Amino acid sequence: MNYKKIDKCQISGSKKLEMILSLGMIPPVNQMFKIGEKNSKHLFFPTEIYYSPVSKLVQLGIIVDKKVLFPKEYPYTSSTTKILRDNFEQLSEEVFSKFKITKNDLVLDIGSNDGNLLSNFKTRTRILGITPENIGKLAIEKGIPTILEYFTKELSNNIKKKYGSAKIITATNVFAHMDNIDEILNSIYYLLDDDGVFISESHYLNTLIEKNQYDTIYHEHLRYYSLLSLQYLFHKHNLEIISAKQIDTHGGSIRVYASKKNIYPIESYYKELIDHEEKNLYCDELYNFKSKVEDSKTNINSLLSQIKINDFKIYGISAPSRATTLLNYLNIRANIIECILEIEGSKKINFYLPGTDIPIYNEEKLYTDQPDYAFIFSWHISDEIINNLRKKGYKGKFIIPLPEPKIIE
Repeated sequence: MNYKKIDKCQISGSKKLEMILSLGMIPPVNQMFKIGEKNSKHLFFPTEIYYSPVSKLVQLGIIVDKKVLFPKEYPYTSSTTKILRDNFEQLSEEVFSKFKITKNDLVLDIGSNDGNLLSNFKTRTRILGITPENIGKLAIEKGIPTILEYFTKELSNNIKKKYGSAKIITATNVFAHMDNIDEILNSIYYLLDDDGVFISESHYLNTLIEKNQYDTIYHEHLRYYSLLSLQYLFHKHNLEIISAKQIDTHGGSIRVYASKKNIYPIESYYKELIDHEEKNLYCDELYNFKSKVEDSKTNINSLLSQIKINDFKIYGISAPSRATTLLNYLNIRANIIECILEIEGSKKINFYLPGTDIPIYNEEKLYTDQPDYAFIFSWHISDEIINNLRKKGYKGKFIIPLPEPKIIE
């Protein structure tokens, strides 16, 4: 069996769970089949999220085998996205301004991918990346030491023996992905210097709900963190949050700094975010989320149906992970969106979008075919995408699906 059901809170162990939303059966978002290849091997898994009143955590209802979700050929590369490059550069400067980092200190990045984040630390301190995918070989080629394994208790022991403790440990867009979170945090605590800092970046539950970003719900994301749930989790492992800020990556994330207790002062802005969650997120917003999502499904499908009645062509723009959730939840296939276009060099070109018969082609097709509409899946950065596509010569209209569907002339 490729997955297991979760009948208790992942961080508190409480069996009191409330279902918030079901998106039906969704495939792994990076399960790719080549165009023309029979895709009968597609796996689909239930996609339900639950709320734990004890820990304030919102979580997925199953855990899919990590080898299914994160195969060696995992296609995601963080360096190709400008907003992530800029974010990691800003993060590194923030680290150097907040903490005393010396040449001999170690910065360890869990889920380091192609070394995008660590490249900002490379000339200023010791660095080490950990990532299980082959994409880590790109980091090694760039001179970034990288261990091509999953982060485990055994690996943390080996790292400490060989490299010593870490002054900074980062986990950006992976901290919600890892199973057995108690073992992970115990290993992080073990690796941290006494004055070390653990920095995580994750999709922020508050923003997810406010912006109706249900397309970011998929099996890689086991947990959907608020600060209150992170506060519960870190306290359990003798860590405390010292700083937190909202950032723009992935449509709205939260960057959180945590250290061993009573080492650093706690910044006031963190407390303001906690107050906001207590007054808003856990009163009405969380419980109204299901109806917002269902209304969105109706409204998007209605808009697309009206467009297709008039025999207009719709092409998709970019194939991020969120596109898989959105199209499978909406049950949209190639009779509605004929194809999806990625920039040259993308590893997703000449594959089908997971769970669908929609092929992915080179972006040049947009300018030669000039379809009537371009459906933007990375809608959270739609302004940047629209400007780029206009400059390259696209003349049609744009469809923005979320938070509310709209057409841009």
